[in-house]
Amino acid sequence: MGPHDFHDLPEGDGVLILSSQGVILAATLQAERLLRRRLTPGQTLALAEIFTPEHLSQAELAVQEALDAGTLRSNLLARLCPEREHVLYLKYSVAPLHGPANEIMGVVLTFHDDTLSRSWSAWSDFGPGVEPDAFFEHLDRGVFVVNDRWRITAFNRRAREITGFTREEAVGRFCWEVFQADRCKRGCFLRATLEDGASRRNQNVRIYTKSGEPLDLLVSTAAVKNKRQAIVGGVETFQSLGLALVEEEKPPVIPGDVEIIGLSSPMKRLLAMLPDVAASEATVVLEGESGTGKDLFARAIHLKSRRAKGPFVAFNCSALVETLIESELFGHVRGAFTGAVSHKVGRFELARGGTLFLDEIGDLKPELQAKLLRVLETRVFERVGSTTPIPLEARVIAATSRNLAQEVRRGRFRMDLLYRLRTVPFLLPPLRERKEDIPLLVNHFLARLNRIYRKNVRGVDPKVMTLLQQYSWPGNIRELERTLEHAFVFVKGAIISREHLPELRSPLSRPVAPQAAPEEEPSASEVLSIQKALRKARGKREAAARLLGISRSSLWRKMKDYGML
Repeated sequence: MGPHDFHDLPEGDGVLILSSQGVILAATLQAERLLRRRLTPGQTLALAEIFTPEHLSQAELAVQEALDAGTLRSNLLARLCPEREHVLYLKYSVAPLHGPANEIMGVVLTFHDDTLSRSWSAWSDFGPGVEPDAFFEHLDRGVFVVNDRWRITAFNRRAREITGFTREEAVGRFCWEVFQADRCKRGCFLRATLEDGASRRNQNVRIYTKSGEPLDLLVSTAAVKNKRQAIVGGVETFQSLGLALVEEEKPPVIPGDVEIIGLSSPMKRLLAMLPDVAASEATVVLEGESGTGKDLFARAIHLKSRRAKGPFVAFNCSALVETLIESELFGHVRGAFTGAVSHKVGRFELARGGTLFLDEIGDLKPELQAKLLRVLETRVFERVGSTTPIPLEARVIAATSRNLAQEVRRGRFRMDLLYRLRTVPFLLPPLRERKEDIPLLVNHFLARLNRIYRKNVRGVDPKVMTLLQQYSWPGNIRELERTLEHAFVFVKGAIISREHLPELRSPLSRPVAPQAAPEEEPSASEVLSIQKALRKARGKREAAARLLGISRSSLWRKMKDYGML
């Protein structure tokens, strides 16, 4: 088989995001694989640790231009610095990373493995009669080439190591005789490439080695074309999926068993406050939009406090009708009301020695607000139907997705209760104000969803990552998690592409109005969105809330506010 032009190389991109000080903000697993090193968020990385001296100055100049002038540089070529058994050439681009106010806060480096392309070009330059194996031997993944009759014409060293077949055993045979893959008879990616000329990237295939052992591979395909652009064969690169999946470095998780992930400036400020807030006994109110992780911060404060060994009792103030909330919080004695056939211990008692988390505190009615204020000030309460005082021996943490200052102005929330709760205010940023954390969150959710769905999804396509970082995320982290879970249902390969995502609910360029915005009338479009979700979910509120990317209690509150109940 003579030399031919090689088009549409199939290897995936790796993405590395650095701050202006050279601190790693995020990195994809593919970037770790290409650079052959851990890329742990929070660590400082010098460019000299990646690039060889002959390519270092070019990389430093590109990064500096991106930081100073917002310049985008692409199609730069480099060879990696560390001592390697295999040669690895990369093409890379450098783009500025913009913050919420469009300021330049770092750079995004995108790497693309160009080694196979250079090897193929070198073979082509030598002309007919030169075997391709000589140029593919040094590659760190398996490579085989077939002609237009499906006979293997090249089979490199890594291919031999992975499959157990020698070159003599593989060359000249049909590729399906060697690999016996689950897709050989139906759905072969290489066959599809030879039929339409389009490459396939990072697809999962199961083969059987020479010894009969099943082995999962990550494969990519491309067409081999002659000078007249006619397809005369195909090439497939592959590697063991176990090797392709770099063991994931867990993103920053703070603290204990609570997974709070983020390296953005707003998150760093909150995480820096956590130890001092947890060490105190002050009442805390967590304010933020639905889906920002208020419950996680409440648990984190509890686990870092001296009450960590005590119970953490959560109660959603919007989950029950008003007549039942008082009994749930304070408990009741037998005969206190119709149906009270026995004594009941309330949440305040259950939380003794620990923490009581009152979620959606802004939904409490004025009468209950007054009773809660009295309990917080006197540190005693009574069960419904009893006059026996019970000491409050729990710390209270409250949370709300409402703007409590606005609620006070509207006369819906007591000012004295707000001041009593706001001993330590904690404002959680929406996801649209911490978009540099999105790659970290994506990697975290992919790892968790892989365990749940028993899949081996390695990452998202760079175009998908760009899409995720441009979207306004009205449902915040919860919506991001549901979006990725939706993709997991449909993805068959190792990379999530655009077609796997659900339709996002709002235009990418239009940010959601922040909670502190001027008072507005209920949005007709939001009412329509709720009605549409309820129809899709056949009236089931929990399913409708998932479609909207909000909690069931938030949906119930919105329906109540809009007169839909």
